[in-house]
Amino acid sequence: MTLRGEGVATAGAELIAQRSPASGPPLAAARSGRSGGASAEPEPADGERGGGSRFNVASEEDLLTVRHAVRAATVEAGFGLVDQTRIVTAASELARNAYVHGGGGVLEIETLTRSGRRGLRLTVRDQGPGIADLDQALTDGFTTGGGLGHGLGGAQRLMHDFEVRSTPGEGTAVVVTRWNDR
Repeated sequence: MTLRGEGVATAGAELIAQRSPASGPPLAAARSGRSGGASAEPEPADGERGGGSRFNVASEEDLLTVRHAVRAATVEAGFGLVDQTRIVTAASELARNAYVHGGGGVLEIETLTRSGRRGLRLTVRDQGPGIADLDQALTDGFTTGGGLGHGLGGAQRLMHDFEVRSTPGEGTAVVVTRWNDR
């Protein structure tokens, strides 16, 4: 299933959700209209990708490490306090989902530059059971655990770009980006 904004279409057994608001910077051509393929991460436009870091998410302590690393990356990229909080919150929710529902995973932080603007791209991958119903998982209040059910949908609202790829039985990859408006 492919979900782009409000539209829904089928893309085989793999589930994909992608959002990029009109107010955000234009997406690279490799990202637009993408409906499949083996890579869980969109290819960046020329000159877009900067430095990056990778963190394992296999324990409660790793969740704290991820939060601190993402906070440091937001400061380095020049984000204001409100955007720092948005990005750290999204990262925390996505990393916790990988840990709790995916049995652990990996978070990658990349610094991006496009048209003189800096951004951060977070990619969270796990090899868990995948998401059986992505529409339902993005619905506020839906939870398969003991949480409030705002994690995935909340992360989507906090970031400019949002993409989920999940294949039942093979895992999930969530790629989110926020651009610095300063």
